[in-house]
Amino acid sequence: MAALLKSLLAASEKAARIAQLCRQEEALFSLLIEEKTGVDKNKKFLQDFKTLADVLIQEVIKHDVGKKFPELQDHIRGEESNKFENGLGETVVVQVCPTQEGTAALLQKVLDRKQTAAELLAATVHQEVVLSDPSLEEVSVMVSPENLAVWIDPIDSTNQYIRGCGNVQPVDGIFPSGLRSALVLIGVYDRQSGQPILGIINEPFFQEELPTHRWQSRYHWGLSYGSTNLCSLSRPPLQPSPRVVLSSNEKEALQKTLAALYGERLCFASGAGYKMLCVALGLADAYVLSEGSTFKWDSCGPHAILRALGGGMVDLSGALQAWRAGQRKQLPELTYNKPIEGSLGAERWANQGGLVAYVYHEHLEAVLATLAASADDTF
Repeated sequence: MAALLKSLLAASEKAARIAQLCRQEEALFSLLIEEKTGVDKNKKFLQDFKTLADVLIQEVIKHDVGKKFPELQDHIRGEESNKFENGLGETVVVQVCPTQEGTAALLQKVLDRKQTAAELLAATVHQEVVLSDPSLEEVSVMVSPENLAVWIDPIDSTNQYIRGCGNVQPVDGIFPSGLRSALVLIGVYDRQSGQPILGIINEPFFQEELPTHRWQSRYHWGLSYGSTNLCSLSRPPLQPSPRVVLSSNEKEALQKTLAALYGERLCFASGAGYKMLCVALGLADAYVLSEGSTFKWDSCGPHAILRALGGGMVDLSGALQAWRAGQRKQLPELTYNKPIEGSLGAERWANQGGLVAYVYHEHLEAVLATLAASADDTF
């Protein structure tokens, strides 16, 4: 697992560099957007965009990790199709070629023959990332890669990434929108049980350097397997005044119900992965979502980190049903190996019943008790 963790972290750092590069070239970035349509469109947004950065990052992670771990090659999945249509109406299958020159030539087709931009991206794709992180040497868990699979969300909160607001100010430590919510998410799960085992969250836009306006990244990881829990983060302390983070378009009924528990401490932020990170960092005690607008690639990595911290992520609908039935010991956690029967496209992998992310079990219990006691059962 130490070798796999290092490989995935290096891939996440390379992914962050690609995301940063695409944002730094404004003239280039305007060429990199293609609207998603049909079954690949996220019903939550009127416009849900697929960017070349998304596709390229996903393929880079598949290539780099699959090369080192051939057993995983056919079990690395992500949000995006690797087909991209350029401004000339040509459909190009984006992939990492054996050589930097080959990748540059392929990317030129996507970028309407923009040679300089293609060469910059190809150089980043093929560069070697060397990590200097002593904490990784302490990981000594043995798990066969043949039992594992990987979910990738190359850039979570794509709309915020596209808008590119880097000067949004935090509210009590939580950024309500902007580039800070655009994250690279990687999760590893057990193919048989579907349980998350290893998670990585990379923040490509963690800190802006001045006066160059170049961004620095930061990553977090967590491993939870059997009785072993290791994490780059420390378990956040219990806060005297608990807070919950929600989507800005969360149902009004749920907001009103949770107000009874949290008062004015309802926080709002963009990006499912970012809200999960806020819980892992202790900026919020829970993230509650009543709709099925997140997907396995959103939650798998953060879920593993929360488990490593002693928490988890439950299916809200299933957990409420169990709670009301008095079955409160084994609440249904999200799993990652089985699609929803009868659904198409991205919806096959939706977290259909909503979710609650938490570190401390007492916060999960408080949320479920409050919602279960409400007269409104729409959530």
